[in-house]
Amino acid sequence: MSFASLGLIPELVTAVSRQGYNTPSPIQAKAIPVILKGQDVMAAAQTGTGKTAGFALPLLQRLSAGKKAGSNQARSLILTPTRELAVQVGESIKAYGQHTKLRTTVVYGGVKINPQMQRLLSGTDILVATPGRLLDLVNSNAISFKELEILVLDEADRMLDMGFIHDISSIMELLPKRRQTLMFSATFSPSIRHLGANLLRKPHEISVDGHNEAATTVEQWICPVDKKEKPDLFLHLLDEQDWDQVLVFCLTKNGTDRLVRFLKEYGVKASAIHGDKPQSARTRALADFKAGKVRVLVATDVASRGLDIDQLPQVINFDLPIVAADYIHRIGRTGRAGTSGIAISLVCADEFKLLSDIEHLTGRELKRKFVDGFEPNHNLPQSNMIRKIKKPKKPKVKGKQKNTRQGSAQSSGRGRTSTGLSSKKKVSKKKTVRGKNTARGKKKISAASSRKQQAAAAKHKKPRKHD
Repeated sequence: MSFASLGLIPELVTAVSRQGYNTPSPIQAKAIPVILKGQDVMAAAQTGTGKTAGFALPLLQRLSAGKKAGSNQARSLILTPTRELAVQVGESIKAYGQHTKLRTTVVYGGVKINPQMQRLLSGTDILVATPGRLLDLVNSNAISFKELEILVLDEADRMLDMGFIHDISSIMELLPKRRQTLMFSATFSPSIRHLGANLLRKPHEISVDGHNEAATTVEQWICPVDKKEKPDLFLHLLDEQDWDQVLVFCLTKNGTDRLVRFLKEYGVKASAIHGDKPQSARTRALADFKAGKVRVLVATDVASRGLDIDQLPQVINFDLPIVAADYIHRIGRTGRAGTSGIAISLVCADEFKLLSDIEHLTGRELKRKFVDGFEPNHNLPQSNMIRKIKKPKKPKVKGKQKNTRQGSAQSSGRGRTSTGLSSKKKVSKKKTVRGKNTARGKKKISAASSRKQQAAAAKHKKPRKHD
């Protein structure tokens, strides 16, 4: 199968070929023809399988046949959760659309808004934006969506994880109802399906097998180690394996900065990239890493979906992620487009629960490799990847239980009547009632007898003479 066989115009096929891609990936082969027909799409595929080209190529072709965007208008909108992903998507679209006359604009926060407003004055065919900055531009009257034809939500699950649901809802109210909507994501949780049900019209659902698995070209293993020994172990691996370029993921911003300072003390060129860094610093760090000026790039999960580095050989999880699905997104930075890659996780005993969640999600037990001199004092328990499902107990039959109880009770001489009260109690109750009636009768007879005696005495009493 070729890109031309999917119905793409020659200009796009040529551009894709120049990027080194001649055969479409499974997600591209399934999505491109459907999008070209104008249908809404809800697609899930693992990271690194070419989702961007899956929606960018048909989007470029559909827009190339229309009119030019008006002033402060956008004909299509692509929402992304992070600045890095916005930049990556923008660069890919510009590369694929280099033989078209379409204009692409990328906007995100962390930088001055005035230059972005200036670029939008003449309108744009494709607007790639993060939700927060887009709303800022809307409030500044810098952009309108009266001419919008296509909406794309890229990494929709990540946007929900980052708390953008209210921003997304506000943006949806600004868009025309008649549009084509495409939702691309690495995973589809129930919340994502709920969002899709509200935004898409009779969507064509596409799912590529293994969206909870890393690419088969990525070799994965873990190194059990005590937490305090992680920096020294990473430095040891860096020297022993002689890595020229490695991407490292930490759990926190402070942890990221701390590891960079440690590496620089030993003469290793390293940079950090996380949410507290100014956009200019993040852009410079990523550019230096791609150019080979920096050996180690340390990042938080904010960047795990937006980093696109050609032939990145290895990824290190210095800390395991809190959300198991983020493990897939992290290691998806290597082994892309069929190339081989290595993903190593440094795991301490405190991270056992996180490790179990990852192995349960991926359905595989990660191989363990101990490094001489770094064997942990605190043992990392053996994984319970296959969680045992308790067999449900057989339901108890009430009729049988009742008969069994009655039989055992009767055999012991404590049979029950149909009313549920024992015969002994019934007799006792009757005696009590009868006793009450007899006492009441005696009381009445005694009172009547006393009145008769008083009357008889009065009759025989002699009258008293008066003086």
